[in-house]
Amino acid sequence: MDNVVARLSNGHGAAKSLKGIYSICSAHPWVLAAAMQQAVDDGTPLLVESTSNQVDQYGGYTGMKPADFIRFAHGIAEQVGLPREHLILGGDHLGPNAWRSLPAEEAMQRAEALIDAYVRAGFTKIHLDTSMACGGDPERLSDSVVAQRAAQLCAVAEAAADHAGFDNQPVYVIGTEVPVPGGASETLDTVEVTRKEAAMETVAVHRDAWRARNIDAAWDRVIALVVQPGVEFDHTKVIDYQPALAAGLSQVLTQLPGMVFEAHSTDYQTPESLRALVRDGFAILKVGPGVTFALREALYALSDIEAELLPAAQRADLPVAVEAAMLRKPDNWDRYYHGDETQRRLLRTYSYSDRVRYYWADPQVDAVAQQLLHNLTGTTIPENLLSRYLPAQYWALRRGAIDGSPMSIVQSKVREVVGQYASACRE
Repeated sequence: MDNVVARLSNGHGAAKSLKGIYSICSAHPWVLAAAMQQAVDDGTPLLVESTSNQVDQYGGYTGMKPADFIRFAHGIAEQVGLPREHLILGGDHLGPNAWRSLPAEEAMQRAEALIDAYVRAGFTKIHLDTSMACGGDPERLSDSVVAQRAAQLCAVAEAAADHAGFDNQPVYVIGTEVPVPGGASETLDTVEVTRKEAAMETVAVHRDAWRARNIDAAWDRVIALVVQPGVEFDHTKVIDYQPALAAGLSQVLTQLPGMVFEAHSTDYQTPESLRALVRDGFAILKVGPGVTFALREALYALSDIEAELLPAAQRADLPVAVEAAMLRKPDNWDRYYHGDETQRRLLRTYSYSDRVRYYWADPQVDAVAQQLLHNLTGTTIPENLLSRYLPAQYWALRRGAIDGSPMSIVQSKVREVVGQYASACRE
């Protein structure tokens, strides 16, 4: 297990002492800066991943192509002081997902271009996800078809890496038995754990597909299998990890030397659950909405502080601006949130799926968020008021861990989450 983390970390010495590694799936600069500062303080590498929806060859919903995201992440790392070689960049769910409505052949052609752009840009961890049915496909694809398409994309990645001439060749993650990205939209009571037989079959069919493509060398760099360990969250509830239910699945790793499990949707798990996941072989922990949920909590708490300190005419009123943007452009939440207007209003802000995260890049919302920080930078936040709205940051200020500036408060709140992952991966 340790060897896999070291391979993923490009031989970074500190990785040898890690039991696992966490993956920050976010494109928000304040979140990434907080995570990078955590890595600097810990002296460890940091894995940051963009999804195929966030970043693609056309710009994705962030407006960034793969090379743009690389420059974006490197720029933040330079500001924070994280050495570039300590930053691992990955692509999540790379495949035909964005083009499922197209005929399968055309969707896969676009997926090939996506993979090529990611690898040429310098992404070194590639999750190959071809599980989705495209135009003309049956509703559910066979394991064999999924594996053949994944091998097709892996061959493209290998050719792109050879052409680019990078020192570090890509490592791959396979498997598709994952929770719905961003959390389930229906109410959940339990989640079925991947059967150990299914996990072994997934590896076997992918191994055959790699062999058929004559890319055996690339198979040696398949470091992880995505499985469902029984963790998930819906809008208002978290399904916590239960080690006993995944005991059989964990035993599979004894038959898969050089591989670990990758766990998606680990957001909102308890610190104890995160440690247990790593202990049981789920050595790559993905977190996305959980960190932006913390970001929103910090910013909205600062907005409450702003309302205490400043007259109405001077306030940024960030929650009002976000709500207006979400109502103006409802595509990112409308089909996910159900119920009456009160329920939908509460979900827009407080759902664990945190679809607020799609609106931080909106120019109007970004301008108001910047105004909020500017307003509070120009005044002093009293300690006792900080205690009222952000008690953990109050104690961080009292201990001298933060300087009390609005940005230090925001990053401290995000690091409450990141720090739990960092601790789980060290222990």
